[in-house]
Amino acid sequence: MAIPNRISNSDSGKRTWKDRLNIIGPGAIVTASFIGPGTVTTATRAGASFGFALLWAIVFSIIATIVLQEMTGRLGIITRKGLGDAVREQFINPILKYGSMWLVIIAISVGCAAYMAGDLLGTSLGISTITGIPTNVLGPIVGVIILFLGLSGSYKLIEKLMIFLIVIMSITFITTMFMTQPAIGELFKGTFIPNIPPGSIIMIIALIGTTVVPYNLFLHASNVQERWNKPSDLKDSRWDTIISICVGGLITAAVLITAGATIKGMEIQSGADLSLQLEPIMGEWALIFISIGLFAAGLSSALAAPLGAAMTVSSVLKWGNNMKDKRFKIVFVIIISIGIIGSALELNPLSVLLFAQALNGILLPVIAITLLVIMNNKKRLGNYTNSLKANIIGGIVALICTGLGTYSLVDAILTFLN
Repeated sequence: MAIPNRISNSDSGKRTWKDRLNIIGPGAIVTASFIGPGTVTTATRAGASFGFALLWAIVFSIIATIVLQEMTGRLGIITRKGLGDAVREQFINPILKYGSMWLVIIAISVGCAAYMAGDLLGTSLGISTITGIPTNVLGPIVGVIILFLGLSGSYKLIEKLMIFLIVIMSITFITTMFMTQPAIGELFKGTFIPNIPPGSIIMIIALIGTTVVPYNLFLHASNVQERWNKPSDLKDSRWDTIISICVGGLITAAVLITAGATIKGMEIQSGADLSLQLEPIMGEWALIFISIGLFAAGLSSALAAPLGAAMTVSSVLKWGNNMKDKRFKIVFVIIISIGIIGSALELNPLSVLLFAQALNGILLPVIAITLLVIMNNKKRLGNYTNSLKANIIGGIVALICTGLGTYSLVDAILTFLN
């Protein structure tokens, strides 16, 4: 495959912010994917337990996500292949080749299936809080709706829905943050001065782990091909990634800040607990705002999980990048079905989640390091390999992910054994 030369920055000309907003798409799916009920609950607990002290962890996770997602976006546009293709073709040794392939398939499929029921229950919790309808009734209904959306095979429909859900989450969670009038000095301190309060290491790992999601790397490499097809589109892809993921970071930070300003010191069960302390500020709107936010977060993540699993398996097994492919739809249906059954039974998927956490603890550093190797392969990327700056930043991110992944894996194993 002939790799075109690197384009100059002047080729695209100067862009206004309106132009940059118009190119939002694949990056929005990544954002909609990692902003789920788990993220809302984790950020709520972080704020309630440590105030604004862990805001820096969100900043780091956003930088790490942008760095890794930019690489996969570049890989998809330049090679016209997914990350799974690159992983499969990178290794010649059969053990490394097939070992890495099946590690990716198993870890991501199990992880997506494990979180699917939680996403559906999180989505239904938002509606249940207002209507009183049980979550085990609403969860399967939401799952069936997502099933039909996925089976439609329409990427554009899903992309537009994801963007709409991000707008909803932005309005709800950022509005509630401003209503709490947080202390600006403490806010800046927590954002720019890294601090690890006693007992906060697990929370830091959780904040980063809910943002730097392995299957989003596979999802993004495939999705950019739906929107862009030539090297001159790289700049648009980068802006899409930067803007979308920064908005996601702002939403996560808004949840943490709201919790830190209103419920610090309280024991939190879920993100819905935010509404309790917001009632004196927002009245009856507190419950409505938080419920809408939870619904949007759950729906976006629940839609992205089976989509990510199906695209990952399709890419690794060389099925092509086609949402209308029968094999793609089969994987999508299996992941959704597990979620529907789990939400209907209101199962507590703790054991499965611990297993998924252990797999992801192995997968994230492996994928981060493998991605760095792939992005320095001149035969694959030509002049579009990583620059020295990208390698340094990517190396730091991979190193930290390796340390956190190892800690997360060990913690999951010890918790499971106990």
